[in-house]
Amino acid sequence: MNADLNRPSPIRTGEELPIDALTKYFQQHLPGAEGTLTIEQFPHGHSNLTYLLRLGTKELVLRRSPFGNQVASAHDMGREYRILSRLSSIYPAAPRPELYCEDLSILGVPFYVMERRHGLILRKTLPAGLQIDPELARRMSCSLIDNLAALHAIDYQNAGLADLGKPEGYVQRQVAGWTKRYAQAQTSVVPSMDRLAGWLNKSIPSETGVAVIHNDFKYDNVMLDANDLTKIVAVLDWEMATIGDPLMDLGTSLGYWVEATDPMPLQKSAFGPTALPGSLTRREIVDRYQKQTGKTVPNVTFYYCFGLFKLAVIVQQIYARFARGFTADPRFAHLDQLVLILGAQSDRTIESGSI
Repeated sequence: MNADLNRPSPIRTGEELPIDALTKYFQQHLPGAEGTLTIEQFPHGHSNLTYLLRLGTKELVLRRSPFGNQVASAHDMGREYRILSRLSSIYPAAPRPELYCEDLSILGVPFYVMERRHGLILRKTLPAGLQIDPELARRMSCSLIDNLAALHAIDYQNAGLADLGKPEGYVQRQVAGWTKRYAQAQTSVVPSMDRLAGWLNKSIPSETGVAVIHNDFKYDNVMLDANDLTKIVAVLDWEMATIGDPLMDLGTSLGYWVEATDPMPLQKSAFGPTALPGSLTRREIVDRYQKQTGKTVPNVTFYYCFGLFKLAVIVQQIYARFARGFTADPRFAHLDQLVLILGAQSDRTIESGSI
């Protein structure tokens, strides 16, 4: 199997980068920057834009905010750079950043570059020729949740990450913040989303602790060793990382976790192969997390429903950029339907009281 299945593609129209300006900047600020610069784009992902840079013998990854971005706090490249700078030496899955640029004359927005890592990123559709049997699927899902538990076990104070956020009142701020973001991005009335926002605001639990949290931990944000799919070689997309209640991070991961018994519209919208035979269920994910951390997860319905709401809001924000003409990316044209699907799942979950 090809050792690098996260292949870049030609840059999408309207998302090109200025090669001459970048070449000059790297020659001045990046040690060892020599040769001709070529740029391709990693085609997946719906938020920050990610490019592969080849500069002589160097390969780097550039991250910048999306064109037409209306939520500046969600795309803080300087913050993402600082997080990786501190984490990469103590959390092996965090890629090492190389350079941060806040000179707006280069791209018009801040950006950073980091080392490139090679591996396999699993999405909803598996690569041709890749077969995952039930035993491997189970080990992979165990590895994913074990890696999240390892992140939560980091001593954030010794890591120099205590200034990353304000953990006190984190859960309440998250619910209020995502409710506000939804209102700002709303393009139509979705009753299930209104019900979910109201239920979350009335059901906020007590804080359960403080940890470094990724806030978007899922299969297509981790890179696996192509020769051993149970080994995570990189965790990507740290734009929402902070310190706060780790169970909110777990809830986000649960929000992405689609099972084989879920309604077909939800299965078709999956972001990764979580419903493969042998994969842990959401309930088993929680049990595994409790075993690895020694931490009890009370009121799991709240955390799962928060994950669904947060995912729906992110999707709605992306759809709003398309609906308001800030991007013509055809992948975004029908994301409003996913908001409906996630809202319906929250209705079922709250009614049943079970994830």
